[in-house]
Amino acid sequence: MGWKEEYKKWMANDALEGSLKEALHAEKDEKTLEDSFYRNMEFGTAGMRGVLGAGTNRMNIYTIRKASEGLARYVAENGEEAKKRGVVIAYDCRHMSPEFAYESARVLGHHGIKSYVFETLRPTPELSFAVRYLNTYSGIVITASHNPAEYNGYKVYGEDGGQMAPHAAGAVTRYIDAIDDIFSVQVADKEVLIADGMLEVISEKVDTPYLEKVKTVVVNNDLVTNHGKDLKIVFTPLHGTGGMLGLKALESVGFTNVIQVEEQFVPDPNFSTVKSPNPENRAAFEVAIGYGEKYDADILVGTDPDADRLGVVVRTKSGQYDVLSGNQIGALILHYLLKQKKAQNELPQNAAVLKSIVTSDLGTVIANHFDVKMIEVLTGFKFIAEQIHQFETTGSNTFEFGFEESNGFMVKPFTRDKDAIQALLAICEVTLDSKQAGKTLAEDLEEIYEQFGYFKEDLVSLTMSGKDGSEQIENIMKSFRAALPEHMGGEAITKVEDYQLSERRDITAGTTETIDMSKSNVIKCFLADGSWFALRPSGTEPKIKFYFSIKGQTEKEATEKLERVRDGLMKTVEK
Repeated sequence: MGWKEEYKKWMANDALEGSLKEALHAEKDEKTLEDSFYRNMEFGTAGMRGVLGAGTNRMNIYTIRKASEGLARYVAENGEEAKKRGVVIAYDCRHMSPEFAYESARVLGHHGIKSYVFETLRPTPELSFAVRYLNTYSGIVITASHNPAEYNGYKVYGEDGGQMAPHAAGAVTRYIDAIDDIFSVQVADKEVLIADGMLEVISEKVDTPYLEKVKTVVVNNDLVTNHGKDLKIVFTPLHGTGGMLGLKALESVGFTNVIQVEEQFVPDPNFSTVKSPNPENRAAFEVAIGYGEKYDADILVGTDPDADRLGVVVRTKSGQYDVLSGNQIGALILHYLLKQKKAQNELPQNAAVLKSIVTSDLGTVIANHFDVKMIEVLTGFKFIAEQIHQFETTGSNTFEFGFEESNGFMVKPFTRDKDAIQALLAICEVTLDSKQAGKTLAEDLEEIYEQFGYFKEDLVSLTMSGKDGSEQIENIMKSFRAALPEHMGGEAITKVEDYQLSERRDITAGTTETIDMSKSNVIKCFLADGSWFALRPSGTEPKIKFYFSIKGQTEKEATEKLERVRDGLMKTVEK
């Protein structure tokens, strides 16, 4: 069926919710209508994310019901015990988030599957914890993370608390794809489900044990207990879910000198004080930096709307504030954790750290210095969660830290997803340790570079929306594979890893070996000194991303090489 036929089908359906039908009537732009209907909302390995609105390629109650129907059939397939254990559901501050949460519960309830729904917005990592704590069979969180206000999303979790593994997500997808009529999905009555005990609204039942676990992130309790009050912290949840639990977590361990960015502590689906609620970007911290300057803060911290990512701004020696990258935050936390545990004789011989394939190798150099194994996984914290599960099953390694360049961190595995509440405590402890030594966090980072080498990272994202954009992204990847360049920015390419082909080619040696990972549409090219760049289409946004990790003996050398390689790649892509 073409998009126009699908559009007419929606318009002719008497069951179509009123505001959605009105929106379709009002929309006159054919390109927008085509994008709304040219495909079904894609359910990937962790769920789906998209623009709110009417249509098969939009987030609305019908696409939510369809996804939940697929999950319900998957849970039911696994028997009565799975249905009894049920599904826990959390949601963030975005438009339609509570409605989508309860629509999901209504679909599950129709299949006799118990659901737990948080009474108000909660962080995504708490949902991950709740799956394990309540022993549910699955979990759902309604969020679009740090996307703009017009987006929402639906992420699904497995019984280990990690984002659903590919094989399970594949089964859910097959059930979703088997639903021909999106309007045929049946739902139960919310109030009847509550009365029958099939829908339980929860709050402190999970908050309290989660916060108790968060306290265990601190590794030098004497330092934080005795001097935590001396650290001046500015904290913004960027209108999202991180405020309440983040503030409680900080205060519970001794960080009591916290200045709230008041206007951003108010949940707001429009994110009215920021252009984009992404704590990776300096623009998201403009208001917080004003607070920092006013109160002479030691550190500024911000969580994204669903509080799984943490952004950090540090005061330099000159008194200015600089935004750290996810790679830099990860290196600082990792170095501190390993240093402290080594000093306390608490670093096990089989210690391991996990990072994604597009995260800086600075972490690898740090881990090697402490004789700790670094293991790389595909992008997405579900792959870190899978490795942790393997550690626990086989006893092969002890998890010490996991991180991604996109500001995702996990210190303790009581959650199985990136956790900004954990990272909040961790980076504040690192900053306090620096302050006690008479330094800033920026100076600590400089010392790490001086010891382990200068690593310069960058990320270029090209947004290519709609059907045409998807085709452009596909063509870029195809063209690059078909005509791989021999040099980039004047530097020879010596090795290539193609994760879609599961192939690692050493160009210099003329050898090829298999990459033992799930397939993923990523190409990673290495230079002679181990520096690299990578191409990767986003799995959650209409973007293609270009990652760079360049190292040098000096900051100047690394910066100049980064500029050459980055400019060379972008010119190659634009041809």
